[in-house]
Amino acid sequence: MKLNSIGLDAEKSKLLSGDLNTLLANFQRYYQNLRGIHWNIRGKRFFDLHVKFEELYDDANIKVDMVAERILTLGGVPQHTFEDYIAHSKVPVGKNVTKDEEAIRLIVDSLKELLIIERRILDASDEADDEGTNSMMSDFITEQEKTVWMMKAWLAEEI
Repeated sequence: MKLNSIGLDAEKSKLLSGDLNTLLANFQRYYQNLRGIHWNIRGKRFFDLHVKFEELYDDANIKVDMVAERILTLGGVPQHTFEDYIAHSKVPVGKNVTKDEEAIRLIVDSLKELLIIERRILDASDEADDEGTNSMMSDFITEQEKTVWMMKAWLAEEI
């Protein structure tokens, strides 16, 4: 087994970099959705939601950078073109979303896709003894599960 410069199996790190690039693509679409609903939200809840969506896109922007830097740490190259993001993203596209419930539902649906990818990466990073990636995924999952719960509570729906 060949080890990379941080002492991890080089082949497993390469595979994790690919999974992280998939996550990166999905986070970029999620981020763009959040920007769109932040800009376009209308209605009586505008002031509260406008601020909340900004909070969420700021957080997503930080996570995008963290994922890209983890890819680099593992020896990979982060994808950075819209073409790459479109090709590798399953997060739904939210185009011209102006209604509050539609916006919140878009967030919930997007986070569901991110959580599926993150859990897959969590398992793979555990098998690769990659504590750095594993810890990051664990933190992301914990935060996003709470956000889903809060969004579902706002929608008055069961988790």
